Amino acid sequence: MNGLRRAGTGWAFIGPSSLIILGLSVFPAGWAWILSQQRWNGFSRPRNIGWANYRAMADDEALRAAVLHTAFYTALFVPASVLGGLFIAVALNRRIRFIGFYRTCIFVPFVASATAVGILSNYLFDPQFGFANSVIRTLGLPAQKFLEDPRQAMVVIAVMTLWSGLAFTVVVYLAALQDIPADLVEAATVDGASRLQAFRYVVWPQLTPVTVFSGIWQLIGALQLFDVVYTTTRGGPLDATQTIVYFLWEQAFKQLRFGYGSAVAYGLFALTLAITLVMLGYSRLAKVRAF
Repeated sequence: MNGLRRAGTGWAFIGPSSLIILGLSVFPAGWAWILSQQRWNGFSRPRNIGWANYRAMADDEALRAAVLHTAFYTALFVPASVLGGLFIAVALNRRIRFIGFYRTCIFVPFVASATAVGILSNYLFDPQFGFANSVIRTLGLPAQKFLEDPRQAMVVIAVMTLWSGLAFTVVVYLAALQDIPADLVEAATVDGASRLQAFRYVVWPQLTPVTVFSGIWQLIGALQLFDVVYTTTRGGPLDATQTIVYFLWEQAFKQLRFGYGSAVAYGLFALTLAITLVMLGYSRLAKVRAF
């Protein structure tokens, strides 16, 4: 009886919030699935068209370009965020003065809003008055167009999101480094291993699960890039920064093709799930427990 009472008390506390979370996730996902098989502009009566939206995705050149842009951004962002986070975490895993201040400085950009990152990007990389071009001119080099150049815009966005998103991998790696017993590193040093060898053969194997986890997490975030693009380039110039999520947002909320936008959203979900399962399968085969 006491057990039932404790269970009832627990569910009374978590029940309302659980219902809200389920309502904000399961219901929209189910409705989006229904919409993905309809043609609807938000005003007229929806018309069932089956899998036509998904078939149209295969022949959509704009969607194919958005996939390539997202893949290019992912190839820039994910390795740089994981390796950069590891490097900074190792540098911050020291007992020096003001170490807490340094760690805080690294983490502050992570809590900055996408709007703030976008405004800062426009300020830094403005072709005429931006800080970056001011430095370039001081060095006697030709000014760059940055966000107004189709060849440079996505690279600039990758740099800015790396600045704001690097802190996550730093925190994860730093926690993992502090969890490694110091005796292991000391024993390797006593046996004649250099600092680099101790890191390669003692520390790095302990960090492999964290690397897999960070890679998957950053990969999912990269595939869902939208906010910084929206606040800076709006998919331009010449659609050079149009990502998958920005493309589906345009289809659904600007062109009022809610069914097609929902189909693209489910296509992105399937792609993300497939990549995640492949990475998890590889980690299991390599006997790396990341989750």
